[in-house]
Amino acid sequence: MSRPGRAACLLAAALAVTAFCAGDALARSYPFGPRTRSVNDLGNQFVPFHAHLWDLLHGRAEGGLLVNWQSGYGASFLPDLGTYLGSPFALLVALFPRDEIDLAVYVITVLKIACAAAVMTGLLLALRPGRWWAAGLLGASYALCGWTLADADYNPMWLDGLIALPLLCLVGEWARTGRRFLPGVLVVALAWTANFYTAYMATLGAALVLLLRLLLTRPPRRQALATAGRAALTTALGTGLAAPLVLTVYFGTRHAYPGRARAFSPVPAEDVLARLLPTSYGWGSPALYVGTTALLLALALPFHRAVPGRVRAGWTALVLLAVLSLQWAPTHLVWHAFATPQGSPYRQTFVVCGLLVIAAWHTLSHGPPGPRALVPAAALFALITALAGRSTVLRPLTWPVLLLAVAGALGGLALLARAGRRGPLAGLAVALLLGAQAGESAATTAVTTRLHLARLDDYAPWGERQERQSALIAEAEDWPRHRTEPGREQTVGNDPLLVGGEGAQYYSSLTSDVLSRTLTALGGGWTSRGRSVQSLDNAVTDVLFSVGARVHSPPDPHQRHSPPAAYPARLTRRDVPPLVTVRPRPDHRPFGDSPYRNQEILLGSRVYTVPPLTVRDDSGRPLPDRRTGAGTARLRPVITARCPAGTQVHLWAPHYSGTARLADGTATLFNARDNRSRAAMAPLGTAPASGLLTVRLTPSRPGSIPPGAIGCLDTGRLRTAAARLTAGGARDVTVSDGTVHARLPAGSRGLAVLAVPRIAGWRCAAGDGPQRPAGEYHGLVAVALDPASTSLTCTFHPPGLRLGTAVGGASLLVLAVLTAAAALRRRRAPLPPTTTSPRERVTTAH
Repeated sequence: MSRPGRAACLLAAALAVTAFCAGDALARSYPFGPRTRSVNDLGNQFVPFHAHLWDLLHGRAEGGLLVNWQSGYGASFLPDLGTYLGSPFALLVALFPRDEIDLAVYVITVLKIACAAAVMTGLLLALRPGRWWAAGLLGASYALCGWTLADADYNPMWLDGLIALPLLCLVGEWARTGRRFLPGVLVVALAWTANFYTAYMATLGAALVLLLRLLLTRPPRRQALATAGRAALTTALGTGLAAPLVLTVYFGTRHAYPGRARAFSPVPAEDVLARLLPTSYGWGSPALYVGTTALLLALALPFHRAVPGRVRAGWTALVLLAVLSLQWAPTHLVWHAFATPQGSPYRQTFVVCGLLVIAAWHTLSHGPPGPRALVPAAALFALITALAGRSTVLRPLTWPVLLLAVAGALGGLALLARAGRRGPLAGLAVALLLGAQAGESAATTAVTTRLHLARLDDYAPWGERQERQSALIAEAEDWPRHRTEPGREQTVGNDPLLVGGEGAQYYSSLTSDVLSRTLTALGGGWTSRGRSVQSLDNAVTDVLFSVGARVHSPPDPHQRHSPPAAYPARLTRRDVPPLVTVRPRPDHRPFGDSPYRNQEILLGSRVYTVPPLTVRDDSGRPLPDRRTGAGTARLRPVITARCPAGTQVHLWAPHYSGTARLADGTATLFNARDNRSRAAMAPLGTAPASGLLTVRLTPSRPGSIPPGAIGCLDTGRLRTAAARLTAGGARDVTVSDGTVHARLPAGSRGLAVLAVPRIAGWRCAAGDGPQRPAGEYHGLVAVALDPASTSLTCTFHPPGLRLGTAVGGASLLVLAVLTAAAALRRRRAPLPPTTTSPRERVTTAH
């Protein structure tokens, strides 16, 4: 790349970083102020997964690339790695202190934005030469598009798609000119490895750009077909090299807990137009903002006579079709791999923003547009603004920011048209354009950051609470002799990854179906429609899953918006069976509706009394439907029942939201909400000597109490059951990444049960026998034993890894053969003559 090209890339990166960080500083957001930036899945998923990567890189994680032993009682990790941590930028977390993981993720986010700005700038200069500073300006406008600020800055793995789009467009250019085949394949492989989801969309966008380039240059048919063939081969080999990760993720999604099925519904046209303007914000609408300068240039393209007519028509048509494709259900499905996302349905918007910026470059690179182009462009811009004025996604700050941005953009472009390439006016024009871009992008960043906090769930960065949790876990840690549970009062949805331990908690797009359904049957709770499984504070499940230590924390004040609790986090311990137990007479009855009976089936012992109960309203009248919080008489209902004296009282109310209090005990929170979240079973206290229970409810929204809601746990029977399982369980258990080996007592019969969810990929062997797909015992890994079996070995291989490795190996072999063949052809090609023939000398003389 030439010196001006390098300067343009540096300008784009610096402008993007400056505007982005300035916006966060204006919003007083972390790390520039007291407000957290960990909203939604950034705090719940991505920061914890980066923390787990830090632990892996420093040799401190429980598990490896195949199995994450810290989450979900044992989860497949490679699909999560491919989904959330495939980017090379993710490795930078290793350079930061562990307690600065939030800062590490922020720096990675900023670097990805800078890289996207630089790569887009390089693409623009490769498509057509032009002013270096103008390419840098438009590169920054792409990197700070509305999609980046509204959706991707808290989904940092999506930013790899922002980088992939211009990179893949460059690969298309190399295919068109027959150059750099090997680098092209490697770029495709890198893009699909970093984040296959957005890489798929970027590949579609790059294919559209290449197709348009072929239509505009009109090469001979044979040459066009050769270009298409080279591009297809490059893409196929690149995605083939990424197959070990991509196919593992694909098969992981097939075994994941099913998400909510949604039908696509396009947003009103005025919302689409409004999202082109600075500081606009709306959940579930396409964030098309690319800056006023870029938008005006794109609108001026059809009227700029210096641009060839075919170029004007082609790029204008492509941008219009791309915008329309956002709103049509069939093309919406194509953009999203034929599945409507559960969250924002406009995740392909960054591709449209890229096309807008490339169209703007074609306007400016042919020379600044004069009045004949700027006037109709300004009129179209005014029409867009007028139609967008009815939208609710515009903010009060939009109008002053828009006025200043329009003045800077139009003023700068007008001065540029008059000034030429050099002189004071040219310098003033550049300053106006760069200042307008930086100012409106900083304002849009600030508004979006503040609205994220107002409209999304948010989580505190690493602090004193996490330090205390982590210290208690380190004190009790003794894996794999027993698990250490971070606790029911979670800080984020992936506490085990963030603070340590080995718990039930797990939140991922790849949360397994068997894990979610098994823990739900045992009384567990979840959010995010079943994909964020919560810890279960229950003595029976602690025995079943070998949880020997548990942290009990006060409610997170950041979540409850209340003062910190007076009591500190504490640790409790329990004698539990080993990770592998033996069931001589396994109970194969299917799980039913009662989690208390389901726990007993898995335990193999009766330990609960489930009494009949009555739910009464404020006046003492029974509520036959047991509904709560639906009317004035149901605002403070009471549950009455009888339990054996001294038993531990539990309440299972998966569809209840509010608090429950036993007599004068501590209020326990239940948080169910429609189909989005389910409340976990919780202990309320000890039954009094009289056995009469009074559970006072304070509902926060309408809910219901099931008929078998109260369970009375006999802790003495539970200790007996735990001792029996311990006596017949494994004498020694070792765990290394995806392998579990257990030494069993001589003469073990029946079923060996590994306290790990039976996710797809487990294979086991008893004794010296062959490995076979593991059996299942009520959702857990199980292996049939014979009297000669004195050991058990289970290994885990993620589904799709073998197939992906085969595809990757085949792609690598083909690539090596093609590269060697090309090198051989170059060596055999005749060298150009070093001397001229007499005939050539005569011709040259004449």
